Amino acid sequence: MPAKGKHRRPKSQRFTRSIAAAGTGGAALALPLIGAAGAHAATPSGTVSGVSEKATTIAAEKAAAEAGARIEQAEKAAQAERTATKKAAPKTYSVKVGDYLAKIADEQDVEGGWRRLYSDNREAVGSDPSLIHPGLKLTIGERAASSETSRSSSKPQLSQSSKPAESSKPAESSKSSGAAKQESKDTQASTSTGSGQSSSSNASGFSRPILSATVGTAYKTAGSMWSSGYHTGVDFVAPTGTSLKAVGAGTVVSAGWGGAYGNQVVIRLADGYYAQYAHLSSISVSAGQAVSGGQQIGLSGATGNVTGPHLHFEMRTSPNYGSDIDPLAYLRSKGVGI
Repeated sequence: MPAKGKHRRPKSQRFTRSIAAAGTGGAALALPLIGAAGAHAATPSGTVSGVSEKATTIAAEKAAAEAGARIEQAEKAAQAERTATKKAAPKTYSVKVGDYLAKIADEQDVEGGWRRLYSDNREAVGSDPSLIHPGLKLTIGERAASSETSRSSSKPQLSQSSKPAESSKPAESSKSSGAAKQESKDTQASTSTGSGQSSSSNASGFSRPILSATVGTAYKTAGSMWSSGYHTGVDFVAPTGTSLKAVGAGTVVSAGWGGAYGNQVVIRLADGYYAQYAHLSSISVSAGQAVSGGQQIGLSGATGNVTGPHLHFEMRTSPNYGSDIDPLAYLRSKGVGI
């Protein structure tokens, strides 16, 4: 029975191993598939993440650019508002000792410099931009409106008094012929002699600018109140309304408002020199009119930049400021005693 005593390996074990092998092989086969699937699944996720980061960066840059544009626009708007406010709010500047137009324009940031400042205040300053005095009011930011008002307020006075012959003769002649004759006699008596010279002029035809001839401020008196550093003429003490005379024969080149000089008359004398009368209360001549020595050209006053009534009298070698000479020395050279 030896054959019966042998034990055979059960076939079930072989089947089991086959299953195990198959299971192991299946697992071996399954694992690469799973790994490959995982690898293929990870690729779309990385791509989406990169696109998302790029989109975020572009959005951030766009937002930064928009913010910068808004800031720049806000700054421009603020600057425009400041400029508009500056232009819309002009101010008045009072000239101080040592001031001159270029300095004021620079300190006050005047657009256009001293030329713009002078142009806006020409009526107040006058024909000479270097002639400004402490206390003179200048408008910063726009053309001075008050100067036009001031000028217009002075014009009626000038128009009523500067040409009395035109305004008064018709009325006087309509009143009576006797009154007209009397006026003619008075005019001849006060302005001429038998030889044709003024009764107040000397043999050379020259006269004092004012009969009282009391000097208040002398020529070239030093002082910071004058832009040139000194007095360019001579001041004669005179109450408002004192008669002023042409110092010699000549032609009126200017008669009207002169800024800081107030109402003024400038005469070009026969010898080429210029005589200037300033701060008049009224004017009796007009530009282009011929005058003789001793003829009345106006009345003294306190117009323009003054502290009180007087006559400011200058002699110049030209009509320009800065060409002044000693007025008393000139008159004395013509035989006029002062």
